[in-house]
Amino acid sequence: GFWKGNIPAELLYITYGSIQFASYRLITQALQTLPFPTPLPSPVESFVSGGLAGAAATTATYPLDLLRTRFAAQGPERVYKSLLGSILDISRHEGYRGFFQGLSAGVAQVVPYMGLFFSTYEILRPVLGGLDLRFGTGDATAGILASVLAKSGSFPLDLIRKRMQVQGPMRERFGDGRVPVYGRGIWRTGSAIVRREGWRGLYRGLTIGLVKAAPASAVTMWTYEKALKELKGWRSKGE
Repeated sequence: GFWKGNIPAELLYITYGSIQFASYRLITQALQTLPFPTPLPSPVESFVSGGLAGAAATTATYPLDLLRTRFAAQGPERVYKSLLGSILDISRHEGYRGFFQGLSAGVAQVVPYMGLFFSTYEILRPVLGGLDLRFGTGDATAGILASVLAKSGSFPLDLIRKRMQVQGPMRERFGDGRVPVYGRGIWRTGSAIVRREGWRGLYRGLTIGLVKAAPASAVTMWTYEKALKELKGWRSKGE
């Protein structure tokens, strides 16, 4: 039960991470070549690059994100028998749009989330990287702190996205039939959550979200910086 939706989740993490970091580097380099009257401050550059990279990665991998959420929301009575079966079922009953249900909330959430994450990380990394921490864990610590700040700031939109993902013809078969009907769009879904659960409802699950996101970001950024350093080393040797 703890591993519901793990297969689409693993595919999501691999493809999302690849697109995100590749886009982040490309967008950062592109911004540095644009003829601005004055160079963008580093935090602003990181925010823009991170937000746009997150939007690109989210849009490209959104069907996997939706499948992960729907598999995790299944009760004892399974809605989908397999990954292939879920794809065919959604195509048959909801059309191609069904794979992008809640995308607007996903993009609206990921732009400030990744923008805050990368701008905070780039501010903290030089400070923490200069400390004598074992195994170069300054990068990991910066990743944790950036993740906690960014996740807390954008969590309501993340929750709205997940609630929108389990709407549609199969709604009554998710969550033991207790999934409410929300109106279309971010505003209507958010308003319905506040009416039913109060403002605290927009932060339901924040604690477990932070417990998951913080160590994941630590490992991701530590690995990213190490891999980047190795690649730069190989390039310099080749020259």
